[in-house]
Amino acid sequence: MPDLTTLAHGREVLFVGGKGGVGKTAVASALGLALARGGRRVLVVSTDPAHNLGHLWDRRVGDDTVELAPLLRGLEIDPARTTEQHLAAVRSTMQRLMPEHLQGEIRHHLDLARDAPGTHEAAVLERIAEVIEQRHPDELVIFDTAPSGHTSRLVALPELMQAWTEGLLRRQERSARFGAALRGVQGNRDAGERAAADVLGTGERSRAGSTDRRGRRDAEIRQILDRRQARFAELRTVLQDPARSAFVIVLAAERLPVLESVELHEQLTRAGMSVGALVVNKRSPADAGALLAERHAVEQRYLGQVREALPDLPLVEVPLLAGELVGEQALHHLASYL
Repeated sequence: MPDLTTLAHGREVLFVGGKGGVGKTAVASALGLALARGGRRVLVVSTDPAHNLGHLWDRRVGDDTVELAPLLRGLEIDPARTTEQHLAAVRSTMQRLMPEHLQGEIRHHLDLARDAPGTHEAAVLERIAEVIEQRHPDELVIFDTAPSGHTSRLVALPELMQAWTEGLLRRQERSARFGAALRGVQGNRDAGERAAADVLGTGERSRAGSTDRRGRRDAEIRQILDRRQARFAELRTVLQDPARSAFVIVLAAERLPVLESVELHEQLTRAGMSVGALVVNKRSPADAGALLAERHAVEQRYLGQVREALPDLPLVEVPLLAGELVGEQALHHLASYL
């Protein structure tokens, strides 16, 4: 049977995703615990708004990292808080850089942006990039992601955001060149007036100060966009490098999870991500009564569909476990099947 701990070897990032309710958080946590007990430093990060990480570990986990076990930390990204922090940072920057008469319009647009489509995803993506950037050099980050549709959009965002930022950079460059040319034309036309103002000591210092402020503003905007572009470019590089990251798809041996998993695999492949393994969770036993035996046979047919559709992917089967899956000991038991 394939070993997920081997998949993690040498990589910086693993994503664990799939249809809602198949046990993504449990698999991500159990894998993180197994690796931590083997001596690897691990950070498990939940990006799902319906967080289960804290419930699974039976302790409070929030938007700041907490220790779950030796060498194992946990974090639940709060999309609403992340969005508010993102917009607050943008507002602060814009208020500092833009003229006073535009401040009201800036506030209005940022208020509208709070609930605009894609705003939460973009903010969460920034946080994901930040987590990867700030990870300990030898730490593996395991992202416990939201259900399939949300995850596929999130994975496609780095390329879109990089292209969007590059477009902003090109517009900013054209604007700066146009402004410089316009100031040059204005400067030539008003050379006599400026010379007179210099002699008299009036007017020109104010105009020069305004020009300097515009120049500094343009330069700072360029720096901000450059940093943003570099961040998304690096995130895209990490996600598309199979030596640095991989995706684990968790599913149940049922019709809808199987179909959704095959579709998710196609979307991830189109986005340039490497899918490292499949985990079929909660497999019914074949020797525990007629009902479960019949259920096992039905699941076996769906497993055949998965193997036919994705024949080259390692497939890990996790049995249906007795008892409640809560706490470190239960997760350690689950990890023995990974």
